[in-house]
Amino acid sequence: MSSDNASRRSAPQLSRGISDHLAVSDGYGVQGDSTDDEENRAMEVEFDQEAIRRRKSSIVQPERPGKPTRQQAMRMGSQCYVHKLVERTSVGDQPKVENKLDGTLESIHENTDGPVAPQNGTVSAEEPRATHSRLLTKKQLSEMALNVRNMAKTLSSVKVKLSIKSIFVLTKAHDPSLIHKTRDLTEWLLSEKRDTQYTVYVEDIMKDNKSFDAEGLLKSNPAFEGRLKYWDSELAKKRPHTFDFCVLLGGDGTVLYSSWLFQRVVPPVLSFAMGSLGFLTKFDFNEYQSTLEKAFTDGVTISLRLRFEGTVMRSQKKESEEETRDVVEELVGEEAGDNRTHKPDNTYEILNDIVVDRGPNPTMSTIELFGDGDHLTTVQADGICVATPTGSTAYNLAAGGSLCHPENPVILVTAICAHTLSFRPIVLPDTMVLRLAVPYDARSSSWASFDGRERVELQPGDYVTISASRYPFAHVMPPGRRSEDWVNSISRTLQWNSRERQKAFKDGETPHDKKKRRIE
Repeated sequence: MSSDNASRRSAPQLSRGISDHLAVSDGYGVQGDSTDDEENRAMEVEFDQEAIRRRKSSIVQPERPGKPTRQQAMRMGSQCYVHKLVERTSVGDQPKVENKLDGTLESIHENTDGPVAPQNGTVSAEEPRATHSRLLTKKQLSEMALNVRNMAKTLSSVKVKLSIKSIFVLTKAHDPSLIHKTRDLTEWLLSEKRDTQYTVYVEDIMKDNKSFDAEGLLKSNPAFEGRLKYWDSELAKKRPHTFDFCVLLGGDGTVLYSSWLFQRVVPPVLSFAMGSLGFLTKFDFNEYQSTLEKAFTDGVTISLRLRFEGTVMRSQKKESEEETRDVVEELVGEEAGDNRTHKPDNTYEILNDIVVDRGPNPTMSTIELFGDGDHLTTVQADGICVATPTGSTAYNLAAGGSLCHPENPVILVTAICAHTLSFRPIVLPDTMVLRLAVPYDARSSSWASFDGRERVELQPGDYVTISASRYPFAHVMPPGRRSEDWVNSISRTLQWNSRERQKAFKDGETPHDKKKRRIE
């Protein structure tokens, strides 16, 4: 860096937490001299003002929050710790966590008065909270991702004692063998022998299920009346604070379905392995009573899994259809005046991956890939898979992508049957906003799927925006070393690096001795 004072640029708007004085060590623990200090003072960080803007078509102002109703205030006052942590982890608003000496998370202090203003981390009654991460600037998205990572790091090293009153139970409704086990679990949770009188929510289809026999369950003990309730997808989507804890019976697909049900905050999810795979199902159902007793009394260790926010953006028709449109120019350039080239359609929170492919079309897809405001490349392939670290072992792996530890804050981009041999999977930071667009001159439309669900057709000119979600997936982990558990999972389910070990030489014979013996 030049020492000329005239060439130095001042940075009046610095990120909080970044020191304006960067000390340099000489390798022996001795700090640099005064000349070095002067140079270091000039090493300031300035955020690019161009990155503050988002495309006008991508910005949809959320409704200004009004005064919460009495029911909303009561729900917010009774919601569990993880709900509060996730809801308050917006830009510049990091809750304070106190850890006792025994390593148990006892209390979380936060300011719950009024909305959060993500621009500067202060509470303001005038500014609405950005509900979608795609609306955040580069700086805000980075701060939000950092806050989520810090919260995940804190939760992974302590046990969280939850105040549990309402329990959400999810199982494979089409598996008769699991219905009986779900009934046993529900009866055990409702039993008067529990220290807390839990309210148990099961899926509404259980009400008339003969195997579950809800009527017989209520007749067996009149005390169960009023504490056995039913949930549907609308209740899980719109009122997630109703539930303090989730218990799942099934495989990894059931866990993905729970993520799909909770499109905002996700209550802590404890999953029992009842399926064919076991990346996300960590507990044995045969020990469910002792497992849940320990979870309720001793606390749980929670892993916050990164989720993506995917938004479908529809191309707006122009008055003059004769004008040739270029999706690259529209997404890289800035819209003039009040023109809007696109409008948002639906937004989804996903745990595994977002896939854009050719669907039923016989020809391959042509997809324009954008990172933040830059055009990265044009992909000609059967499709593109954009996966979370959790989803690295799913479609991403089948398409040739890398395995990725779930704690890595990254976005994995893998082409599906690319038409070039040089396209290789790429790993991008979770602070980047991706856009997958179908060009206007594409031969056919493409199709987008979100965690394998909600298949949506993308017409030429449409695109999908993908960014890190501010609502991670709260996954309850068993005690022990988490990295070892993940390696054991891929070794058990995928037979990763599994082979018969090479035999040792007999009686300490070396290769040289063996060769000499053959010659003789």
